[in-house]
Amino acid sequence: MKAYRELIKGLWRENPVFRIILGTCPTLAITTEVRNALAMGIAVLFVLICSSFTISIFRKQVPPQVRIAVFVVLIAAFVTLADYYLKAKFYDISKQLGPYVPLIVVNCIILGRAEAFASKNSPFYSLIDAIGMGLGFTLALIMISTIREFLGAGSILGYQILGKWYTPWLIMGLPPGAFFTFGILMGLINFIERKRSRG
Repeated sequence: MKAYRELIKGLWRENPVFRIILGTCPTLAITTEVRNALAMGIAVLFVLICSSFTISIFRKQVPPQVRIAVFVVLIAAFVTLADYYLKAKFYDISKQLGPYVPLIVVNCIILGRAEAFASKNSPFYSLIDAIGMGLGFTLALIMISTIREFLGAGSILGYQILGKWYTPWLIMGLPPGAFFTFGILMGLINFIERKRSRG
């Protein structure tokens, strides 16, 4: 039961994007297309799982004075693996994501989970927490990017959904479209949460 709670908390109650408001820089920057959002979400999920699990294993061997430095080095190693893999296998996507994959090293979600959870819990629960938080982050990216790509290009995952009659909303591919979509979704989620708490 505890494992299930740790898994699903990142999907809704403690969603890193919509509830804790972390990782907004890549969230707003790379969500113009679902393909990019999915790639970033998987990269963050990989780094989060590997770093949280590893940090939890060695948490008792790391002196408190250097723990943040050790966490950053471990996270950087997994980010480098993810970045090189994307460049080797999915070069076009890697090029579109630009500097945002290397910047996962300083992503508050990754370092926050390492400090707040993995360094204090067993490897099993750290793994479950990382999966839940990573899936929550990926889900948020997919939600934002689906709306932006659909309204901004009339397509989803590059497949044209709307016909030639549709006039794309160019603003959805620009930063204001990202803020607009993010704000609307956050407002909707807060509204649902308030209704649930009252009822």
